[in-house]
Amino acid sequence: MEKLKSIYSSFWAAVLLVFPLTCSAHFTHEKWDRLLKDHVISIRDAQVTQVDYDGFLKNKRILDNYLADLSAVGRPDFDSWKKSEQLAFLINAYNAWTIQVVLARYPDLESIREIGLFPFSVWRRRVVELFGDRYSLDEVEHELIRGSGLFEEPRIHFALNCAAVGCPALRPEAYVGARLSQQLEDNTKLFLTDKSRNYFKDETLYVSRIFDWYREDFEKGWLGVDSVCQFLNAYREQLGINLDSNFCLQTDDIRLNYLDYDWSLNRVTLD
Repeated sequence: MEKLKSIYSSFWAAVLLVFPLTCSAHFTHEKWDRLLKDHVISIRDAQVTQVDYDGFLKNKRILDNYLADLSAVGRPDFDSWKKSEQLAFLINAYNAWTIQVVLARYPDLESIREIGLFPFSVWRRRVVELFGDRYSLDEVEHELIRGSGLFEEPRIHFALNCAAVGCPALRPEAYVGARLSQQLEDNTKLFLTDKSRNYFKDETLYVSRIFDWYREDFEKGWLGVDSVCQFLNAYREQLGINLDSNFCLQTDDIRLNYLDYDWSLNRVTLD
């Protein structure tokens, strides 16, 4: 019996070497998941995370291998996956390549915006290798995710991480299709609970500039929501708005102030 098991295992090992399995049932984000768990530190009740870029540098070979795994996925395989698996894949790819471009300059930078100048900013460099083509981070976000028409999911903005303090936290685990909706919901609530980036005071709602930059994504009818205000209304508790308050977000007749965005690198600090 043990001999049969050994032969069976050897057979499948050989098959995997010749025919890498990239279908969703076999593609794994385990390498990325381990890196995140080892090198992303949660603070302030997980509302904020800091990235241990030194740790990522020490394990850069694992990151390189994970990026190679992503690049090996063919478009036909990807198109056969469930939408949740596709979206998890693209979010992970965006976040992993963002780490990669930061590491290329780390530790000699204070902000990701120092990497390249307009019109050749870090987000416009075609550094992402997917589906046999090269994409920029902007193209992954605005074409493959937002512009594809497949997802219509505004909560992506609390999952995509641009390596800045003002960004929603880099989640300390990989996104997976089976749990994606819950992961996105957790991210959204944590981000809106963070009073340094969103808060209600004196009948005015102060929110992240994300809601200004990506306003249209909150106006497409996700779960019946067709405005930023209606989206925020679903998270009154997280925003600190008394549920018995006369303040109502449904009318859209409210004062919204957009806060300045902190582009400082989201590195581990001594604070």
